[in-house]
Amino acid sequence: MTQGRIVKALSGFYYVETEDGPVECRARGKFRKDQMTPLVGDLVEIERSGKHGTVTEILPRKNKFIRPAVANLDALVVLASCVIPVTEPFLIDRITAIAGSQGVPVILCVNKCDVADGAPLADIYRHAGYPVFQTSARTGEGVDGLREAIRGKMVAFTGNSGVGKSSILNRLDPSFAIRVGEVSEKLGRGRHTTRHVELYRMEETYVADTPGFSSFDTEQMELVVKEELQYAFPDFAPYLGQCQFNDCAHLQEPGCRVLAALAAGKLEPTRHESYARLYEKAKEIKLWERK
Repeated sequence: MTQGRIVKALSGFYYVETEDGPVECRARGKFRKDQMTPLVGDLVEIERSGKHGTVTEILPRKNKFIRPAVANLDALVVLASCVIPVTEPFLIDRITAIAGSQGVPVILCVNKCDVADGAPLADIYRHAGYPVFQTSARTGEGVDGLREAIRGKMVAFTGNSGVGKSSILNRLDPSFAIRVGEVSEKLGRGRHTTRHVELYRMEETYVADTPGFSSFDTEQMELVVKEELQYAFPDFAPYLGQCQFNDCAHLQEPGCRVLAALAAGKLEPTRHESYARLYEKAKEIKLWERK
């Protein structure tokens, strides 16, 4: 039995990095029966025969995501852009809420700052307490700081299509040589050049490039149940447990400390707007359905 980490999943094959090199594997049928899918980032046990093998066991995960389909992250890097394709704050907030519910730190990267001023968007998330880097894949601005922020971690880069994930990864380490697509000005989004999730090794850092998505694809993302959603917004944390009502939804209730903080300018309006939209969606999900 050999242990390793899945570094790529493609067309039913799992490529596992081991001490003796990469092994191309299929997954044992029991995973399908148990409705469990091996993910990039999983630590696994395999039975091998030369450079081929079978994934027999998935070791305990510390977290997992549906989109991007990865496991065991130390941080999630969300790329955004203030120029075509413009990233809506709601998209960022939905991703950060999912990460927050898993206890995974988020790093925001506002890219293409050589083309458009990313400061207004960056300031929203700095105010919310997230580490933020303003970057340019073309000039290299901000890339050294981003490299230091992810050093020694296993991270995934995610964001809507065309924001420059692959370009930033190539700037972080040119040896990645990841294919880069063009942005369609007519549609305002990029072409999906990354078709699968793959981990790249950068010294002691693992970096996952993930397929981009459009705003329509966000409907496929998982939801955080309404009872847990408030905890997925770290900027709400100083005010939780202090409202007049124990079951305060932080929407329109009297004596709500979150709403008071919003009115006092201590919370960003777009953050609360996203929370309210996600809360409405989350009302459709019951706690027992997530067990």
